[in-house]
Amino acid sequence: MAGSLEDRVAFVTGAAGGIGRQVALDLGRAGARVAVSDLGGPALPEAVAALRAAGVDAVAAPCDVTREADLAGAIDAAVARWGRLDVLVNAAGFQHVAPIEEFPTDRFRALLEVMLVAPFVAIKRVFPAMRARRWGRIVNVASVNGLIGFAGKAGYNSAKHGLLGLTKVAALEGAAHGITVNALCPGYVDTPLVRNQLGDLARTRGVPLERVLEEVIYPLVPMRRLLSVEEVSGAVQYLVSESAGGVTGAPFVIDGGYTAQ
Repeated sequence: MAGSLEDRVAFVTGAAGGIGRQVALDLGRAGARVAVSDLGGPALPEAVAALRAAGVDAVAAPCDVTREADLAGAIDAAVARWGRLDVLVNAAGFQHVAPIEEFPTDRFRALLEVMLVAPFVAIKRVFPAMRARRWGRIVNVASVNGLIGFAGKAGYNSAKHGLLGLTKVAALEGAAHGITVNALCPGYVDTPLVRNQLGDLARTRGVPLERVLEEVIYPLVPMRRLLSVEEVSGAVQYLVSESAGGVTGAPFVIDGGYTAQ
């Protein structure tokens, strides 16, 4: 861990699984109290139970991040419970892969709502609590697809590129108030979001499903492997620490060498 988060309060979206769940767990292990936010369903209470089993003071914060009142209410409830909010991690996301001419417009809009509009709403809502204490850490989970293009991912790429722009503006507006805002840009991570897109990649690239990693993904990644959620969460732990107090407005890349080429 990059340091203690004792007495800090964190709000993590998309925290019922994948990167978000690991981030929430590691924030809690570092001492933070954690509001675990995601859609309703069995995965959310399971994630909260796992945190509590690890000794973390955690609560479920169910909400649909595409509904502003839902998201704002969940954030306000965390502030009311603990009297503060210090860390926000916007990790909610999903994927859709299709050529532009086959890409449903409503799906494109949904990707923007979840991964660009929702982080905007969340940042807007947490800024007052962070300004009041003159300390805040915001991490937007973006992607290397926020830095480069990838055929078939018009919605995801558009959302993540926009999220980097939002990160820079929020960083500038928070800088005088002790608030840092950064964008984490992972490459391919071994999560359901990545595993679930392999079928679409097989279809759009014309390769057998069992060869997608070897023929489509690994040629892009010099380390020729998927990242672990623990590796990505470790980067988040640094960005929310005291040690990263001078890091803001930055795309923080962890991609196995993907964008070095």
